[in-house]
Amino acid sequence: MRVKKHWKKISLDHRESLKAVVLQAFQQETEHTVRHSLSQLSAVMVKHETPDRWPALFTLLNQSTKSNNPTDRQVGLLLLSKVVESNPEPFKPHYRQLLQLFGTVLQDLDNPTAMYYCILTLTAMTAYTGTEEMNLMRSLIPRLIIALKHLIKADQGQASDAMEVFDELMESEVSIIVPHIAEIVHFCLEVRTDADTTLTDSLRVKALSCIAFLIRLKSKTVLKQKLLNPILQTVFPVLSAAPPPGEEDPEDEENGDEGDTDNESPKHFAAQVIDTMALHMPPEKLFQQLMPLTQVCLASENPYERKAGLMCMAVLAEGCADHIRTKLLSSMLQTVCQSLSDNNQVVRSAGLFALGQFSEHLQPEVSKYCAELMPLLLGYMSALNQAKIGHITKAFYALENFMENLGSEIEPYLPTLMETMLSALSNAENLKLKELAVSAIGAIANAAKEKLVPYFPPVIESLKGFLTDTRDEMRALQTQALDTLSVLARTIGKDVFSPLAAECVQLGLNLTNAIDDPDLRRCTYSLFSAVSTVSPDCLSPHLTAITTIMLLSLKTRWRGFPLSFSILTSVLSPFPRFSVENAYIDEKEDACDALGEIAFNTGAAFQPFLESSFQQVYELRDFPHEDVRRAAFGAMGQFCRAQHKVWQENPTEANHQAMQKLLGVVLPSFLEAVRGERERQVVMGVLEAMNGVLKACQGEALQSPGRLQEISQAIRDTVCQDGGGDEADDDEQQAEYDAMLQEFAGEGIPLLASAVPADTFQPHLNELLPLIMNKAKSSCTVADRSFSVGTLGEILQSLVSVSGGRACAGKLSNRLLPVLVAGVRDSDNEVRNNSVFGLGALAQAAGPLVAQDYPMMLSLFSNLLSKEQDRRVIDNLCAALCRMIMSHMEGVPLEQVLSAFSCMGFYA
Repeated sequence: MRVKKHWKKISLDHRESLKAVVLQAFQQETEHTVRHSLSQLSAVMVKHETPDRWPALFTLLNQSTKSNNPTDRQVGLLLLSKVVESNPEPFKPHYRQLLQLFGTVLQDLDNPTAMYYCILTLTAMTAYTGTEEMNLMRSLIPRLIIALKHLIKADQGQASDAMEVFDELMESEVSIIVPHIAEIVHFCLEVRTDADTTLTDSLRVKALSCIAFLIRLKSKTVLKQKLLNPILQTVFPVLSAAPPPGEEDPEDEENGDEGDTDNESPKHFAAQVIDTMALHMPPEKLFQQLMPLTQVCLASENPYERKAGLMCMAVLAEGCADHIRTKLLSSMLQTVCQSLSDNNQVVRSAGLFALGQFSEHLQPEVSKYCAELMPLLLGYMSALNQAKIGHITKAFYALENFMENLGSEIEPYLPTLMETMLSALSNAENLKLKELAVSAIGAIANAAKEKLVPYFPPVIESLKGFLTDTRDEMRALQTQALDTLSVLARTIGKDVFSPLAAECVQLGLNLTNAIDDPDLRRCTYSLFSAVSTVSPDCLSPHLTAITTIMLLSLKTRWRGFPLSFSILTSVLSPFPRFSVENAYIDEKEDACDALGEIAFNTGAAFQPFLESSFQQVYELRDFPHEDVRRAAFGAMGQFCRAQHKVWQENPTEANHQAMQKLLGVVLPSFLEAVRGERERQVVMGVLEAMNGVLKACQGEALQSPGRLQEISQAIRDTVCQDGGGDEADDDEQQAEYDAMLQEFAGEGIPLLASAVPADTFQPHLNELLPLIMNKAKSSCTVADRSFSVGTLGEILQSLVSVSGGRACAGKLSNRLLPVLVAGVRDSDNEVRNNSVFGLGALAQAAGPLVAQDYPMMLSLFSNLLSKEQDRRVIDNLCAALCRMIMSHMEGVPLEQVLSAFSCMGFYA
């Protein structure tokens, strides 16, 4: 520690003397613990005395690592691992020599300790290797796998640490391991299924997380090499295993800490493997092999196998949402509902979790089953048993997710729901139950909105009591009360909440000043943000204090998990109630979100704080945690919209220049992230933010030379990518999340079309249209077809209001008309709806230029009207006819049209 802090103060003579003493002691010492400490001291010195300035170190390393004495080799490799890990870059000129050495050491199977230090050194070097070392590293992988197998037999703790080399290889340079993916997967599966039951959970978790990481990065390679079935055959026994006698799985423990998210059991990671498959593989291919295994579990007499089947369905809901919604929802939902009356609570809990996942990810279709599901959930609520709080927590999870999306359909259940929640707030002794009830009120408010007004006074009275009680044991309840107060501010109505706005701001400031708690600060930021939507004037006098607190949250050092662990957990999709979270990460994320929204809502009042806020947020675009990066990009987009709003309200040259300066920094950073960011959720967030800026700023966002071309190219690259940079797939199947990413990009096309004259955008549109039209083929998924025709309709509608739009729409009509007509005949309601809208938009945009197509369009609409059952399609059909009449009345036989509608009970 003294060397680390005061090296520069040590005289040159003493430095040289210390270097010599350390190396001499290292050679003479026989105790491993002392050698380990000496190697750590050497590592600290290497940070200052780089290898080229310490030739004696190299001499020792050369001699010891190549010694015929096994102990000497161990000692030399220990020292090598520490000094390279301390400062890898100065060793780069020697990487080839080191890799050749490792090739020899990894075959020294009788010296596992030497192999262990060799692998640690390789892990430290990986991020710094260049193209010239790749072939050497690639050739080491088979030897590395064999070495790890021997190391597992010698020392499982060391083997577990050494397996991180795969994480580093995948994170830094996945191409090194691509030729060996099958070997790595089979090795990891052997670890999972090894007959030696004494293998540690840590080792098994490493194997499963490695498989998940490989699926995330190279899912198509996993499929092509026929590795999916072996992985599933290994994962399912882990997922369905019963816990040891007398124990329970962590998520089933009645007295377990619900806030404990550090669940690193093999069973948890087995579920994560399936979750990762759902996010990164085509649903048709995954379900073909997955569902038979799931059905066997669901039909089992063993409750833990039934639980495994339900957990499997639950984790599929996010990544395979469209596939489930369109093909399997009814049968899967029936299975989940049946599980809620299972005679085993473990199974019922898994069913509640699955229902919560379905309610969150399979909307709006799940809400159509309201009449069947709400009585089941209310049955749980009517039997609130404080002694069974763990099970009730899962019931609340399912209820909240289902209620939030009900909208007006919640009204018949509102009296029963609110009576239950208010009773829990008043009478329950268990603080956890009160917390759950407060959270549920927020979910109810999201659905009921103004219909909650009659219950507002007693709710607010309860919340005030929780918010002003600062005892430590009340903290979780206090935090949840702040969250729910924020929801009420956004939903209950401005007239009802505005009288409380100033009090809420002062409450938030008082709490952040009095209590040092990241969760509480996070919730106060959300409250400030919500108040800005209701009464921005209440925030204006306090913006100095509010922004100061938030910027401190953004500046503070990340006090979470080690970076390597954060990378591991970030690649695994969120697993509700089991995901690894960190309060300081959430605090930064919410501070970014809140700053952006407050900046937009308070307008000119925020101007003095915009530059400092932007600078802090901008620096987080490279933050290690994906949620923070996503929030930072979102806030940057909000800042642009805020500056545009200020310019519109006060169109001075200074405001215009400030806006252009901001756009000149933000839009290039967006484009850089779209090109280089690996996490799809972040790229989606960036595209969403960029679309928001284009929608608000329009032509102003495209003033910079080449900006239109750059954005169009970014959209084109994203729409035509093959799913995360993996190999092309002949049958064009892709993971649903890749399709979602492409949809976010495609939404920018009509925004660009509405921002510039049609002649300016047409060359770019000609390149983009084939990519969109290609997704309308009958072989594409419903989501793709709906997106395609919907986007075409939005593009045509954008052309209505821009210079040269009519001529452009006329030129495009011959290409677009067949696609839209085919869509009107589609079997899916949403595709038909979007296609009818598109035809109306074409008629409005092109006007008389498509008059020759009016008879065909009218005949098509007439046939559709005679059999269409979906009211949204009929509504859009009426709108399309109106657009045709407005654009070219002579082409529409009004008497016949009105007569047809009259006969069907419509009124023009």
